Amino acid sequence: MSWPRGAHTPPEVVCIGETMAMVTTSDASPVATGRTFTMSAGGAESNVAQHLAGLGIATAWASAVGNDPLGRRVVTQLESHGVDARWVRRDPEAPTGLYVKDPAGGVYYYRKGSAASRMRASDIPDWPVAGARLVHLTGITSALSPSCRALVPAVIDTARSNAALVSFDVNHRPALWPAEEAATVLRPLAASADVVLVGRDEAERLWGTPTAEEIAGLFPEARYVVVKDGAKEAVEFHRRDRDVLVTRVPARRVAVVEPVGAGDAFAGGYLGALLRGDSPADRLAMGHSVAAWVLGSPDDFRPGHGPRVRDAE
Repeated sequence: MSWPRGAHTPPEVVCIGETMAMVTTSDASPVATGRTFTMSAGGAESNVAQHLAGLGIATAWASAVGNDPLGRRVVTQLESHGVDARWVRRDPEAPTGLYVKDPAGGVYYYRKGSAASRMRASDIPDWPVAGARLVHLTGITSALSPSCRALVPAVIDTARSNAALVSFDVNHRPALWPAEEAATVLRPLAASADVVLVGRDEAERLWGTPTAEEIAGLFPEARYVVVKDGAKEAVEFHRRDRDVLVTRVPARRVAVVEPVGAGDAFAGGYLGALLRGDSPADRLAMGHSVAAWVLGSPDDFRPGHGPRVRDAE
């Protein structure tokens, strides 16, 4: 199997992880009784990639899909939103992952044995990690397979050795692995990143840390720790030499249609503002605004511009 290559300048950001075909009902009715359905791409890392591309940042998504119609559909969507997908492997021996979003009952994954679960550390030299300014990963990848679990720390080491920033969104998915197992794997990975993004609730579930300050203390070497506290606020801990600058920005007030994808939207907005050199308050505000934009849609990714969203009355 070969990876497509191009002669273009390496992208500024590389997002690595699985993207699946996502199916849900078109009218928000339960899957069991729905009559019409929609299909789109769904994956935490590629959601971030799409938001970054929408903010004008050259962004690539590196992964694997099956050599099947679902894989082609996923890649086409990402490319249509400005994401460079030249480094996505088409695997003829494994399928594209699938998940079903049931408005009445949560999310159901069909990803075991998927093409992306076959990613491995030996793939890294074929990805544009060495020339990137930032490499983005999430805790989801480590849960996919033993080879993916070995892949993540290898990507982090490669990125750091090439002076790229590493951002890591903890993104614990209980449907993929229990908290007891995930906690021991995800903490050292996050601790080795430059930017850590974590939900306050998931950190309490994983490590028993209920406050933003306690969560930041778990990752003393990270340059930026961002704690997302749902509809309340986001807090950034920025370490500069011996000082820690703490910035809190309240979340936007919006009418929520569907919460899935909002965390990825926050990450995309925040990281885009960070790369642009915005102030701490402005980068948290950008994260909130892009998240608010997605909260108003039933899809995991909503094209457009989050900053146009107004607070709900």
